[in-house]
Amino acid sequence: MAEKPNSLSIRDWSEEDRPREKFISKGKLVLSDAELLAILIGSGNRDESAVGLSQRILASVNHNLTSLGRLNIDQLIAFKGIGQAKAVTIAAALELARRRRSEKDIDYSKITSSISVFDIMQPIIGELPHEEFWILYLNNSNKVLLKELLSKGGITGTLVDVRLVLKRAIQVGATSLILAHNHPSGTLKPSTADKQITQKLKQACQSLDIKVLDHLIITEKAYFSFADEALL
Repeated sequence: MAEKPNSLSIRDWSEEDRPREKFISKGKLVLSDAELLAILIGSGNRDESAVGLSQRILASVNHNLTSLGRLNIDQLIAFKGIGQAKAVTIAAALELARRRRSEKDIDYSKITSSISVFDIMQPIIGELPHEEFWILYLNNSNKVLLKELLSKGGITGTLVDVRLVLKRAIQVGATSLILAHNHPSGTLKPSTADKQITQKLKQACQSLDIKVLDHLIITEKAYFSFADEALL
């Protein structure tokens, strides 16, 4: 079949080639990323169809959906044919996808290694543009009792209140903790502040016979473990 020009309205395509109809008749797996994005935005602009516009948006981020999810509303609106409503629709859909990843079927029953912590926390903080500091509270069998956001800050760092950590540990009956925060810059090297807060929390927890088992620095695709590197 001849290639369809981008300026041709989707309504003029054969029914089997329209993204919504294809989704219904053939299933979601056969649709390209551009076709799925076209369903979200609904229409293109005077010069290109919704699929054509979607292809151009995806090309701007090298067809990387994670990078697409990092675009803010103003960056999306910069594309001709994307208004505020469409931009919000795209951002909301990608945020739902990110949250779905964080709730995937991971066995939270027991932490057995640093990679199991990474599997839990990477979908939550690995792709954020700002820094967040989280605590995993564990019982004496290394089962996760609670994972909780402790602080949120800019890309330069976060503030950690040791008293809040100890208070929550007592409340949930935790016997050990695992610390985790992200580096939006992508660097895995712990900073002086990272090392200081690790030691500060470790010393404070010792007074309550609570162990700090690890501290992970998490990026999009990798992590650094204080325990694995013998820094605890």
